Amino acid sequence: MKKSRIYYSILFLLTIFLGILSRKIPQVPLITGDFLYAVMIYLLVRIVFTDKKALYVIMTSLLICYSIEFLQLYQGNWMIELRKTLLGRYALGQGFLWSDILAYTLGIAFVFCIERIVLKYTNQASA
Repeated sequence: MKKSRIYYSILFLLTIFLGILSRKIPQVPLITGDFLYAVMIYLLVRIVFTDKKALYVIMTSLLICYSIEFLQLYQGNWMIELRKTLLGRYALGQGFLWSDILAYTLGIAFVFCIERIVLKYTNQASA
């Protein structure tokens, strides 16, 4: 369990780096950052809940991503001010887009599939 937390944490930090980098390179489509954001959330949920089944991690990750996206519809003054900060902009986003919902869904599906493939391969190698 501790070993897997370390691996997921390293992947989490790498995903943050790639997500920030994707926003700095104009040739990278904007949806890439949202895709990586969902991957990051999945990894974070996996770090916190190492013993939970995959369905729990998927549903929790989707709930977090969708909630943050729908929260962008709220335009209270304090929320607008929070979104003007660097961390607020990265964590909460700027405006609601259905394409972000799609990117989150695809990102979580992608990281789940990769996780299953890697776990299957490592379990076969250790057997």
